[in-house]
Amino acid sequence: MCGIIGILLANEDQHVNQMIFDGLTVLQHRGQDAAGIVTSENRRLHLRKDNGLVKDVFQQHHMTELRGNMGLGHVRYPTAGSSSCAEAQPLYTNYPFGISVAHNGNLTNTTSLNSHVSEECLRHVNTDSDSELLLNLFAEELTKRKRLTGNFANDIFAAMEGVMRQCEGGYSGLYMINGVGLVGFRDPNGIRPIVFGSRVSQKKEGLVGFNLDYCMASESVAIDTLGFKLIRDINPGECIFISHDGNCHTKICHPAARLTPCIFEYVYFARPDSIMDGCSVYETRLNMGVKLAGEIQRRYPEHDIDVVIPIPDTSRTSALQAAYQLGRPFREGFIKNRYIARTFIMPGQEIRKKSVRLKLNTIKSEFAGKNVLLVDDSIVRGTTAREIVQMARDAGAKRVYFTSAAPPIRYPNIYGIDIPTQHELVAYEREEHEVAKHIGCDWVVYQSIPDLEESVKMAATEGRPIGEFDTSCFSGTYVTGQKIGDEYFQALHEKRNDAAQHKKGGEKKVGEKEMGPAGSGGGVSRLLMMEG
Repeated sequence: MCGIIGILLANEDQHVNQMIFDGLTVLQHRGQDAAGIVTSENRRLHLRKDNGLVKDVFQQHHMTELRGNMGLGHVRYPTAGSSSCAEAQPLYTNYPFGISVAHNGNLTNTTSLNSHVSEECLRHVNTDSDSELLLNLFAEELTKRKRLTGNFANDIFAAMEGVMRQCEGGYSGLYMINGVGLVGFRDPNGIRPIVFGSRVSQKKEGLVGFNLDYCMASESVAIDTLGFKLIRDINPGECIFISHDGNCHTKICHPAARLTPCIFEYVYFARPDSIMDGCSVYETRLNMGVKLAGEIQRRYPEHDIDVVIPIPDTSRTSALQAAYQLGRPFREGFIKNRYIARTFIMPGQEIRKKSVRLKLNTIKSEFAGKNVLLVDDSIVRGTTAREIVQMARDAGAKRVYFTSAAPPIRYPNIYGIDIPTQHELVAYEREEHEVAKHIGCDWVVYQSIPDLEESVKMAATEGRPIGEFDTSCFSGTYVTGQKIGDEYFQALHEKRNDAAQHKKGGEKKVGEKEMGPAGSGGGVSRLLMMEG
């Protein structure tokens, strides 16, 4: 649940700070816990990161210090590690060369990796973040090459092959190597998204050298917004190296790479104006609405639905198409306060409960005396759904039906989306009628997994067709293939359950005070002087 962006400009007199800031703002939906930017200027690195939204972390005096024509940006929600600003990204290590990382996803074999990095590589791991492991593994692999040779690409690809050989899970990421260039990569199953694009550089008259600027980001919307032309998604197991002199090199670094992207990106997480692996997120959600309406008509051919109302915002596209297919009016019955954070990604159940009525208010005339079909993108814990159903009844609805554009979520996501542990999921060991009773509605209809997969495939605009998806949170089948046993899920439960989230929010991590200089609000803002 993170957003990443990396930019390399051909004109060394230009600075990437504003573009990375704008790109992170576009990707803010992918993480609201922390934000960070690191830039490279004449072999010196400038870093600013802290907890908070992009607009709050970066003030004018921070931006003027983030100089350089190459940089990384990151917005974070903590699925691994803690919410300490010490674990905000980008992270860096000064040996070899000075390497920074921005990472999206989750590694599932962190215990063995931590032992390897600490005991065999003799590298200090300062946080609980798996991103720090990715950073140190890559640094260690590059160290084996002693010094990058004239052909940087071969050394970097060899290092990336070593990283992918050791890491399990779903991940995409960016490395910035000081004085060398940008490296983008994606896990061998293509679970987490990352794309790249380019544009003609705005170089000063008379300057020579390469004339393309490059951008790599979690979603195509960042590429579009910044005026770059989308080239394509980074392929599963692929590494892309863009050298400081503008040469672009690519290589598949894993022998068993295959495309199995996370289907929950299309359901909820991605922005509707993004294109992922050649499939439009917007078109996918339209198709989900059509399939959902078909399921309702099949199950309840004599339904008495009067009006279709979406739960803002993600479900609006599916609800609009479902209403059209059902021949019922589409109405906005809930008005959202846009200054309240998205409920799904707010740590802690009590905060989540409290925020629902602050976030949404009803237009009572759209509910009074009507049989209402509420459409949401998914039902996770059921906390929000139960509050929303009660709000509809309080507004005067006769009957309240609830439908989910996603299948029942019965299993944790272990690849980087903070879907909680099984016992906190409302659909775990419950049938639809039991879920309906739990959230207080008259009936519940879920999307089926085959219909959801078909909805994405129908939205393909280009690229190779997707044959298989990661549907683990619905099916319990994990595409990485390693055995995910009870021990792993128990450890996951101890990290992710609401009691742990509550404790995490109130504790002070060792070293947190030292990481934030006086006057920085607990964040990190500094000049990192590194000789290449």
